Amino acid sequence: MPPSFADLGVPTPVAAAIAARGITDPFPIQVATLPDAIAGRDLCGRAPTGSGKTLAFGIPLALSVDRARPHHPTGLVLVPTRELAAQVARELEWLTASQRLRITTFYGGVGFDHQLRDLRRGVDIAVACPGRLADLVQRKSIHLDEVQVAVLDEADRLADMGFLPEVRRLLDRTPDTRQTLLFSATLDGDVDTLIRRYQHNPARHELETPIDEHAAVAEHHFWSVTREGRLEVTADVVNRAGPTVVFTRTKHGADRLARQLGQRGLDTAVLHGNRSQSQRDRALQEFHTGRVHALVATDVAARGIHVDGVACVVHFDPPADHKDYVHRSGRTARAGAAGVVISLVTSEQRGPVRKMQKALGLRQELVDPDHETALADAPAHAPRRPRTEADSPRPEGRPGGHRKAGGRPDQRRGGKPGRPGAPAGRKPAGQGKSTRNGKPAKRSGQSGPAGRRGRPSAPKGARRG
Repeated sequence: MPPSFADLGVPTPVAAAIAARGITDPFPIQVATLPDAIAGRDLCGRAPTGSGKTLAFGIPLALSVDRARPHHPTGLVLVPTRELAAQVARELEWLTASQRLRITTFYGGVGFDHQLRDLRRGVDIAVACPGRLADLVQRKSIHLDEVQVAVLDEADRLADMGFLPEVRRLLDRTPDTRQTLLFSATLDGDVDTLIRRYQHNPARHELETPIDEHAAVAEHHFWSVTREGRLEVTADVVNRAGPTVVFTRTKHGADRLARQLGQRGLDTAVLHGNRSQSQRDRALQEFHTGRVHALVATDVAARGIHVDGVACVVHFDPPADHKDYVHRSGRTARAGAAGVVISLVTSEQRGPVRKMQKALGLRQELVDPDHETALADAPAHAPRRPRTEADSPRPEGRPGGHRKAGGRPDQRRGGKPGRPGAPAGRKPAGQGKSTRNGKPAKRSGQSGPAGRRGRPSAPKGARRG
């Protein structure tokens, strides 16, 4: 029988909060790390995406930090992306509700006002991206000299994104007596440098490699396609599978694919680095609530985004790196749930994909698309019939349901019903303007009775009263 959270040393109020969320049994990474972390040891853990790492560091963080003075947080969590910061903060908020700890996120793409206001009131746990936190440190708006627990989440991603110099500068500002918890998909290379420099005799816990554990619950398929055929295959997968995350290599490619899927009756949201934070938040919210059928994303979404019930991941463009394959694929089959991963492989991509499969130990053959077999175990979902003009009439020029960052379906100017050829949003000349004796009024600057707006033109040389 697996141990309970209480058996691992979690106090009753925190265990009750966890149970209230429907979490009854600890995940393996939590079983492995919680006793050491609660005891106050430095710790480094290697575990797959979606394995429950947030609770693994969130519980000891909640138990160890004191209430903070204004501008001096006592808990610090460093993460690579805004989306991961928001996700971690949401988890910590319910976890620490009984202790009434104050948690704030700090990342770019939004204004400083809200973050500065929270710092003046006092922030107990700061969940931050390195860039924005460094800005606040430079402004002397936040001080890290009272941090009791520092967490590095997705440390390998922090390294991949070039954040390590900033991470080191930030950690150098924290006390040597702090507890440091580090979680990562890998513990070698630059991550190992962090471990040796900033942790003292850390407990080390490594679970199965990410792809080994993920492959146990997800079905991985590699389909041979032409470049031109990828679109129809993807549309069919989304239509059959249900909630799907589709990954492209470029931002422009994501926008283009979303438009093309919209033309086939599928509502989509787009997520990439050119989107503002509010657009990214709305896109995720619409996907989470089921308002859109697919989330089309670049690798900005490959880590740190947890949306329950993702049925399928499609690699429209195979990733350049085997690590990216792991983290893209980790958007489905999270925490033991079922899921399907489909890679679309063109003839020129076969060599790099075989090399990636070898690095990951994936032995699936490259085959023709087989939706019936691949999606047989996908969550039950009624296939969507592509919309027709009779179902949902739209202005000419932009069929489909591509939602730009969570807004209304994107519509360019086109003919309106009943007035073919008239651009949307514009009226024919003279329509809607004030008239005199049934004739269109003349514009300002023209001769005649309505030469000036609201005032008849005066004879040349006449004085105005």
